[in-house]
Amino acid sequence: MTEKCPFQFDLMNPMTHSKSLPFESFATLREQCPVSYQSGAAEFGGDFWAITKREDLDFISKNPDKFSSSVNLAHPQPGGSDPESMEIMRQLIINMDPPRHIKYRRVVRNAFTGKAVDALEPLMREFARDIIDKVAARGECEFVSEVSAEMPLFVICALMEMPAEKRQTFASLVDTMIGMDDPELDVSAEDGQLAAAQIFEIAMELAVSHKADPKGGTVIDTLLNGVVEGESLDEFEFCTFFLILIAGAVETTRTATSQGMRLLIEHPEQHQILIDKPALIPDAVEEMLRFYPSFIHMQRTATGDVTVGGMEIKKGDLVKLFYPAVNHDPELFGDDAEAFDVTRSQRMADLKNQHRTFGVGQHFCIGSHLARKELCVMFEEIVPRLRNPRLVGSTHNLVSNFIPGIKKMNIVFDAGK
Repeated sequence: MTEKCPFQFDLMNPMTHSKSLPFESFATLREQCPVSYQSGAAEFGGDFWAITKREDLDFISKNPDKFSSSVNLAHPQPGGSDPESMEIMRQLIINMDPPRHIKYRRVVRNAFTGKAVDALEPLMREFARDIIDKVAARGECEFVSEVSAEMPLFVICALMEMPAEKRQTFASLVDTMIGMDDPELDVSAEDGQLAAAQIFEIAMELAVSHKADPKGGTVIDTLLNGVVEGESLDEFEFCTFFLILIAGAVETTRTATSQGMRLLIEHPEQHQILIDKPALIPDAVEEMLRFYPSFIHMQRTATGDVTVGGMEIKKGDLVKLFYPAVNHDPELFGDDAEAFDVTRSQRMADLKNQHRTFGVGQHFCIGSHLARKELCVMFEEIVPRLRNPRLVGSTHNLVSNFIPGIKKMNIVFDAGK
């Protein structure tokens, strides 16, 4: 029986992350036992190995033959642990192993190239200005619903040719899927499965509409014309791609925008730097991504006995990769790694390739360029126009061991020009 690490932090309990990410706990593990065997409640998958150093995280991420995303899934929610639900979830690209993962990833990668994303910038810019126009004169807003949720939903729905009247319905379904840990939302596994089924229905409606009036250059066009080993995607494969691409694109960028704004509010001197030097906003976005990543962890399953960081991991053991821990390592990011500094890229030119917010290896986030572009455009509109922002009360956070989201964040501000 594997000996437990003497430092135990209940990392899979969603309540552990409900107020703030446990950076002190991550620091202890990183320094004392970076590959540590942790206790986990059965409802959250049981005991597991916690990975908190980049070298070990990269090794696991880049060796899918040794660490599977499919056996117990990269992240098992939404859905149940019964064999049928698990098999359905394995059809999502996030839960695939090579060579199958590589074949399916090729289907969508052309839709998310830098050139394709850059072509969307004028559309993003116009919409971002509209978003800020709606709240600026009031001097107050509920930032999550009125600002941070709007851009990613608009962009991905445009890419998927989704009619405007379906956007909010779709957003609610995504919220149901990611809210299964949060007791306030009272969402069951069955609710999550039902939400996924409803998203499948939307996907099929959009497919029918696109076939009747096809438009090139959209993600849905790419999916419908995608070919794997000489065969087009079937209906189920198309729907699973649609589900993971849209859910991931909407929630992660919303979280990054909300947490980024919170960081600027809590560090007004950093906000002022961006007001004085708006050219630094892309650097600030990279620091936001490093400091508070949109995913807390992903998991893998050891396919055989393997040594990582001097620890013997056994076949079948769960391994969880904690991205916030890696992103705050002072050995990588300096003695001030626990500080939020929008000028960090000035000292660390390769920051975007050093943090692991978008993962690494074959499962590196295919939409990373899109997310970065959306965040830059949004903060280029937010920073000069929502001056001196302040929180009204505290943030209302999502209770989750997966996504450090904010459900509500009321703010007031002075309107800039």
